[in-house]
Amino acid sequence: MQKFLNRIICGDCIEVLGKVDQPFADLIFADPPFNIGYKYDKYYDKVKKKNYIAWTKEWMSVCKKVLKPEGSFYIAIGDDYAANVKVLADELGLFMRNWIIWHYTFGQQTKTKFARAHTHIFYFVSDETNFIFNDYAVRVPSDRQLIYNDRRANPAGKMPDDVWDGFSRVCGTFKERAGWHPCQMPESLLKRIIAASSNPGHCVLDPFSGSGTTASAACQLGRDYVGVEISEKYVENSNERLDQLKKQRSRDVFLKHSNETTVSHVCHSERSEESLFGGLIETLCSAQGDTGEVLSERLNVTELDEVKRLSVDIGRTPKEIVIDKNLLELFTNQFAVRMNNRKQYSTKVVATALEDLTV
Repeated sequence: MQKFLNRIICGDCIEVLGKVDQPFADLIFADPPFNIGYKYDKYYDKVKKKNYIAWTKEWMSVCKKVLKPEGSFYIAIGDDYAANVKVLADELGLFMRNWIIWHYTFGQQTKTKFARAHTHIFYFVSDETNFIFNDYAVRVPSDRQLIYNDRRANPAGKMPDDVWDGFSRVCGTFKERAGWHPCQMPESLLKRIIAASSNPGHCVLDPFSGSGTTASAACQLGRDYVGVEISEKYVENSNERLDQLKKQRSRDVFLKHSNETTVSHVCHSERSEESLFGGLIETLCSAQGDTGEVLSERLNVTELDEVKRLSVDIGRTPKEIVIDKNLLELFTNQFAVRMNNRKQYSTKVVATALEDLTV
């Protein structure tokens, strides 16, 4: 599979993955058609129930075959077939760790029943005792910290609940919307999954690549990706999206290094640490204590991405965080927990990064 790394492959995932001889995926995220009549480019999304269930078993089976023993497997699915996915997973020997409900901030309106405003996301593993889960990468401040100022609060924050209501559907008016795919997942949701269930350099597989959001999120977090997509049009557009992302990130890194040359006392640490989010972090420091902790004066591109991700996860705007001294301090501490790289961050530096997000 080395030749498929960091590529979107055009083909049927059952056929493509069925030819693979050995496991290669550390994490799989699958968002298959829900069999509810969506208009896709190359797939008819309304088949007989028994045919859809049989097809679901086929693609889940080939995904299980290419999943590493310590790998994780997430599946997004609608109400109509959620129970079937759980039964099939049991048959395949997968172990469920969470049945997550992704609650949209708004759903599709209906007249004859309550509006549907959620999707199921199953979190399975191959081995119930040996799997990757980076809790610190997804922790958020608790209500004890944010509201009640309770000293009993865990300073590392809390784990998010299994009802995710902070991620809106990607609607047509959103800047994030690619515009050529009917069912685009929010990048911030995929980043939560990838940060929690994989490490830098790991391979993330999406067997229904669609708009390329999984690949985009994986790329930004320093993971390799493999996407499989049956539509030639979606593959072409996804590759263009990923090329633009890589060019933009290269420009951001260039500008960062250009700006650093204007700071006379900036120095690089003698050693580079690899953070959870991938890549070698070049530490900018003005002081290094006996404990080896480093005080960061400037955030790199990866850290800036994480500032944005954390602000989404806690449901506060950058402006709200900056103007509230206590909230800014909590945010800065939580950001340091997430980065997990032994660096100290000042509230001033983090505030500057948040202000940049509002520009």
